[in-house]
Amino acid sequence: MRVAFVGKGGSGKTTLSSLFARYAARQGGPVVAIDADINQHLGLVLGLDPSALPEPLGAHIGEIKEYLRGDNPLIASAASMVKTTPPGRGSRLVGVADPFFTERFATPVQGFDLMVTGPFSEDDLGVACYHSKVGAVELFLNHLVDGRDEHVIVDMTAGGDSFASGMFTRFDMTFLVAEPTRQGVSVYRQYRDHARDFDVPIAVIGNKIHSETDIAFLKEQVGDDLLVCFAHSPAVRAMEQGRAFTLDDLEPANQEALAVLMGRVGAQEKDWAKFGRQTIEFHIRNARAWANRATGEDLLEQIDHDFVFGERPTVAAG
Repeated sequence: MRVAFVGKGGSGKTTLSSLFARYAARQGGPVVAIDADINQHLGLVLGLDPSALPEPLGAHIGEIKEYLRGDNPLIASAASMVKTTPPGRGSRLVGVADPFFTERFATPVQGFDLMVTGPFSEDDLGVACYHSKVGAVELFLNHLVDGRDEHVIVDMTAGGDSFASGMFTRFDMTFLVAEPTRQGVSVYRQYRDHARDFDVPIAVIGNKIHSETDIAFLKEQVGDDLLVCFAHSPAVRAMEQGRAFTLDDLEPANQEALAVLMGRVGAQEKDWAKFGRQTIEFHIRNARAWANRATGEDLLEQIDHDFVFGERPTVAAG
């Protein structure tokens, strides 16, 4: 199951991503967390020194494309792949624990694997869009065949920037983290309105809750989309200050809130048919908008209309 955490900058989505990844790892089954936020703070919240972070996916996009292309006859070369290129027969589909990714681009932490897109470099300033970095994550998700007890948890970039690519449709569940403020609620409304036409499942997590008044405000503003609230947490504040932390340090009510999130993910139906339709839809959009011109090819010819999304990998890893 693929889970995205989105929200206003400063809402606590990175912190909640880290807590949910820890919780999912405790339940068993492979877990991968991916930092796809421009600020790249997930490793820090998980207690990793910057020197221990894995090789960034965004710096190895060519190798990743070549690996995922496999023997797909519709894709002439890795150079002709773009972030939306869909898999087809002959593509190398991957599992959550695919060795190419876990051994080369992941660091074990807290019982799961962490991957990162990588930060902006000086060479990127003024000439590159951050979404060029997250293209590797979108390709990974497009070629991923994951099961119900496997979890990929992505800390997305803040606010409406998530809609600059089709990656917002790549998830089984999207948790929007909202503080009990007008600014926090405005990001929820923006996300809800953009996602509505694509049938993206959204649930709101109220965060940094200090009182019943905060909860009442969120209930009034977001209605039934409010799934659960996280109370202001001294344990989380200590974690964010760099002190030692485990889930057992978390307040009982906040531990129960994590269980509610997991229950919501577990109740979500996997819809491979919708996933396939939307993968192709966004590839067509990108091909017509810019990618055909950029590659000099008709990328609509990459679409394998007889490919069945959701089948387990058939091309050996390596």
